[in-house]
Amino acid sequence: MSEPVLTRGGVDEGMVWLPDETATARFGARLWHAWEGEQQCVILLEGDLGAGKTTLVRGLLRGAGVQGSVRSPTYTLIEPYALGAWRVLHLDLYRLGDPGELEFLGLRDELGPATLVLVEWPQRGRGALPDEDLIVHLDHAGEGRSVGVSARSPQGGTMLQVLARG
Repeated sequence: MSEPVLTRGGVDEGMVWLPDETATARFGARLWHAWEGEQQCVILLEGDLGAGKTTLVRGLLRGAGVQGSVRSPTYTLIEPYALGAWRVLHLDLYRLGDPGELEFLGLRDELGPATLVLVEWPQRGRGALPDEDLIVHLDHAGEGRSVGVSARSPQGGTMLQVLARG
């Protein structure tokens, strides 16, 4: 089975077709390997309910070596994972009432170098989230998914290049 490879649509953007859930998880694992891991990285995950955001995160975490259960933080809003020298924070802001709630959850205290922040429903946390490095937008496309990736920083641009190399 071939790896999902990003097709560049411009200097700071690309597209990939993911025909099924397995391909979505594999693309998530590729995102993990595209991150250099030294500095904080924020990836916003956009898309409708059922678009595959959590599946992508699950694939990323499996690619990072997480063996146990991978829960969606729908009710806790933040699920942290310690991975040796790295940390992953998975945020699901679907139930966030106000962006200011992120301060009460201690998000700022969790941020730092070697931390990958994955944010589902980022529009609900606008103004309280750190600046994004990459935006991943998933759309239903028949039985598969059409995924657009946009770099928003030099680090995001480097990740986009890695994803396009295959």
